[in-house]
Amino acid sequence: MKLDIYNKTGKKSTKKLTLSDSVFGIEPNEHSVYLAVNSELAALRQGTHSSKTRAEVSGGGIKPYKQKGTGRARVGSTRNPARVHGGSAFGPKPHAYAKKINKKVRQLARKSVLSQKVSSGKFMVVTDFTMDVAKTKDFIQVINNLNLEDKKVTILTDEIGDNLFYGSRNLKYVTVISAKTASTFDMLDCQTLVMDVAGAESLNTQLAE
Repeated sequence: MKLDIYNKTGKKSTKKLTLSDSVFGIEPNEHSVYLAVNSELAALRQGTHSSKTRAEVSGGGIKPYKQKGTGRARVGSTRNPARVHGGSAFGPKPHAYAKKINKKVRQLARKSVLSQKVSSGKFMVVTDFTMDVAKTKDFIQVINNLNLEDKKVTILTDEIGDNLFYGSRNLKYVTVISAKTASTFDMLDCQTLVMDVAGAESLNTQLAE
């Protein structure tokens, strides 16, 4: 598979990038994408929510009043979940939300998203994203040259330089991620997926294994 390469001025290069059909040209497997995204989003949850049980709330320790003769309901502790300021009966407790999936399924999901982006014309290869200065207006100019303004864009690069990081971090519709660590959700959650040549070649090698 050969794809066009654009430079930062928006012009198409005379060269083309050769990529593996087994990575960028497969039939997308939607179920593997679902499993991978579900696992990645679950892993983002902190799982630190917690409520106090009757053993943890303050108070109690003694029977508030005698068992019989008061005309009131019998009660053994002021920490009873049925009482005000009592403990929680079935409240949340800290736990992990991680969902394990096989490595091959995760790789298939990433290849499926890449192939879907390429086949739908929502994929672009740029020579590189090296920036001379860390200025947002210069980075915006590059985005405009590529006709990506007002679009949600994810940029995958082989290396994220300081100028690129600082120049793009204030743009809410642009996300810059290392190609080697980009997840299935990172690739999927955008209108256009953009890669530099080095990042595309890196993914091509990584996922072809």
